[in-house]
Amino acid sequence: MENHGEVEEAVTYTSTDRDSKLVDTSSSMTRDAKIVRTSIIGIIANIFLAGFKFFVGSISGSISITLDAVNNLSDSMSSVITILGTKLSQKPADKKHPYGYGRIEYLSATIIAVIVLYAGITSLKESVTKIIYPEAASYTTVAFIVLAVGIIMKLLLSRYFIAVGKSVDSKSLVASGSDAGFDAILSTSVLLAALLLRFTGVNLEAFVGTVISVIIIKSGFEMLQDAVGDILGARLSPELTKSIKKTIAEHDKVYGAFDLSLHAYGPSKLEGSVHIEVPEDMEVHALEQLQTEIAMDIYEKFGVILTGISVYSHNMTSETATGIRAEVRKLLSEYKDVLQMHGFYLDEERNSMKFDIIISFDTPAEKRQEEYKEICTRIQEKYPDYTVRINLDADISQ
Repeated sequence: MENHGEVEEAVTYTSTDRDSKLVDTSSSMTRDAKIVRTSIIGIIANIFLAGFKFFVGSISGSISITLDAVNNLSDSMSSVITILGTKLSQKPADKKHPYGYGRIEYLSATIIAVIVLYAGITSLKESVTKIIYPEAASYTTVAFIVLAVGIIMKLLLSRYFIAVGKSVDSKSLVASGSDAGFDAILSTSVLLAALLLRFTGVNLEAFVGTVISVIIIKSGFEMLQDAVGDILGARLSPELTKSIKKTIAEHDKVYGAFDLSLHAYGPSKLEGSVHIEVPEDMEVHALEQLQTEIAMDIYEKFGVILTGISVYSHNMTSETATGIRAEVRKLLSEYKDVLQMHGFYLDEERNSMKFDIIISFDTPAEKRQEEYKEICTRIQEKYPDYTVRINLDADISQ
């Protein structure tokens, strides 16, 4: 049985906690400052590199170096977008957006991915044009030095951006770091092609640029796919969901945690709900205390706010219920796509039974429905004296 009053009381506690702890904490400000500082370093470095490469590209007639300079300018724009996204995402929740603005960071990561795609497509176009209409380039010693310095700076920026991005859970910084890494590869290919031209007279600059452009485009698509996945609501880390359910199940009187549903309202801003299985004779006051303890425990250990904790009743003394539960599990074991059964309860007074099943998302939707209907039919035929209610749950968390 669910007691909505007690769940609401727990929700009131966690919701108030969200505004005071998840939005205005010093750790959040530290994260904000790290992202902004890292992005500013990226802007300065990329503008510096772009200026030198434009100069060298102009005097040498190298389209690759000039494109590399444009790439550096697009990277600066990526850093600006990261800063704006981070600042806007820290706006406190308001009437129009009660869950805050954290998801703006996903939008900024999407924009950066589009910039990477644009840079890759532009360089591919220029490289193919250079193959069709080749132009001789003249590389000086200064050009080689600039390219070498650019490669080193890009590699350092890439490692720095990715390290900071992972430490503060910023997809935008990680995307910018990956982009910088590909820029270093692109610059390396330009340098090798320039050396080959200088010492052998063989001009492969345009061909090398074409290959690298394709790699950059592929990377851009992958970044875009990740960013869009976050916006749509991608599956969260199995390690996180398993740990949360395990922690909940460790509480006294809890026989299992199921149907954990988490929603991300920005990096490190997770809210959700869960079902717990508890003794059927548990008193309301004890249930309220248990829900509050679970909500506090999960927030303190994982920073996750449980806005709803619903309950399944567990048959405590009925041997009939124990036997039927075991028989139902045995029947379900015949279906390899059935991942779990939970929430089983047998009401002997009303001659009814209920439980939930989860069928894998790997099973096509049509087949999933067919298996569900078949299971309902088989269980009802096996227990004709009972009213059987089976709910098909989604495989939301691991």
